[in-house]
Amino acid sequence: MNLRTNTLNKIKTLITNNKAISWVLGFQIFRLLLLPFMGLMPQDAYYYLYGQNLSLSYFDHPGMIGYILRIFTEIFGHSIFTIKFADFVITSLTIFSFYKLASYFLSKQKLQRAIVLLASTIFVSILSFNSTPDVPLLLFWTLSLICLYKAIFEEKKWFWILGGIAMGLAFDSKYTALLLQIGLIAFLVFSNKYRKLLLSPWVWISLIISAAVTFPVWYWNYQNDFASFMFQSSDRTNSISEFKISPKNFFGAIGHQMFLLVPVLFLVFITFTYKYIKRALLKFKIPTAKTLFLLAFFIPTFVGFFSLTPIYWVKLNWMMPSYITGIILAGMFINKKLLKIQVVISIVFHVLFSLQILFYLVPIKSDDTWVGWKELALETKKLQETHPNTFVFSDDNYKTSACLNFFMDEKVYAQNIIGLPALHFDYLGDDLSTLNTKNALFIDSDKRFKNSNKKGDYSTLLDNYFEKVTELTPIIIKINGKESRKFWVFYCENYQPNPLSTDK
Repeated sequence: MNLRTNTLNKIKTLITNNKAISWVLGFQIFRLLLLPFMGLMPQDAYYYLYGQNLSLSYFDHPGMIGYILRIFTEIFGHSIFTIKFADFVITSLTIFSFYKLASYFLSKQKLQRAIVLLASTIFVSILSFNSTPDVPLLLFWTLSLICLYKAIFEEKKWFWILGGIAMGLAFDSKYTALLLQIGLIAFLVFSNKYRKLLLSPWVWISLIISAAVTFPVWYWNYQNDFASFMFQSSDRTNSISEFKISPKNFFGAIGHQMFLLVPVLFLVFITFTYKYIKRALLKFKIPTAKTLFLLAFFIPTFVGFFSLTPIYWVKLNWMMPSYITGIILAGMFINKKLLKIQVVISIVFHVLFSLQILFYLVPIKSDDTWVGWKELALETKKLQETHPNTFVFSDDNYKTSACLNFFMDEKVYAQNIIGLPALHFDYLGDDLSTLNTKNALFIDSDKRFKNSNKKGDYSTLLDNYFEKVTELTPIIIKINGKESRKFWVFYCENYQPNPLSTDK
């Protein structure tokens, strides 16, 4: 008992004497307390669908987030809270891993600033609340850097093996993890001191192991005509090759990054990026080995994606891996005054965010929202009672179909019902011929909800697959007594898996 009491007292003393840890715990407790009030996001439902349909990989991403959600729901049960809790736990492990990594580069004072910088960001809150491949990616990215640091700077050879495993698991989370191997090679090429490691078998063993760990993703792609790789690359390559300048994309990316990082941290990123690039290009000065290591895993991702923003819409989460070493670098530069401003702005953002979660003050004109999905499922079940022997489908890539699948006992289909590509819904092995001659309820979200009227028309594709289509009264979802979401509903009769007509 005395040992236990002494341990608890030491932990209390550590927290009391370390304001940084107190701030981190404060932010994390705040996030944890918000979890029960978070509704289901479409991304949560879609990657939960991954976990319920286990596969070596998936159409739009590798499967790590799906595996994690499957494990947590097997242990803690099927619930929205379980999914959010999984995200929270994995992101908390990322924070802890970041602290360990940053301790290799920073003094105690700068380390404390860096961990507060990380914990205060909005991107950590998003990862804690929303299931995306970035949740495990950030964890395995950070663990990879810890292992590579140990292997390179402490010359612990077994960490080359562990680093290879971690890099492979990062790729099994999201394809952008390939930038880990690129960063490693770039560091070795530009480092005068460690360039000789390019001749070391341990480096190449590490890279081979990382490739071996990614084998399930490659094998799934091989089995499916490399569908996932093609999806992630071909359309984007074509868009970039068009080279159309778009100020909207550029300033939109700046706005997103300032929101995710909080403005102070974003501006620090820009400042030190400019400083190091200027030194390299104008003065041909290479930073010290440890700083170069951090830059090698920051520049390709942050500067690389940012350079695309004038000609391509870069998603807000693509730069997230660069934040890990970027925040460590920021910890070297930021002073106490700027840190206080960062924390104050962050607190304001988080308070506003919590008010939106708790009271839904501002309607969101998008399907990317956490409200209304459970109510939609209940209303859809009622419609099925008045229209028996019907299946349900939607046409918005995955959002409505995935959310209804989460809340309903029976299978809900996507736009592959009417011959359109439907992301991983195309790879679930559904035999659509079993639906032959059945009637269906087609649910169509009105993202820009303005009134309660019927839509009045519908996609002509429905006529190609159904004998008759009749619009029903729209489903109106009320949140806090206000009409907040609207879904058009169509009763479709006599489904034919093969198009009735291709001329309509």
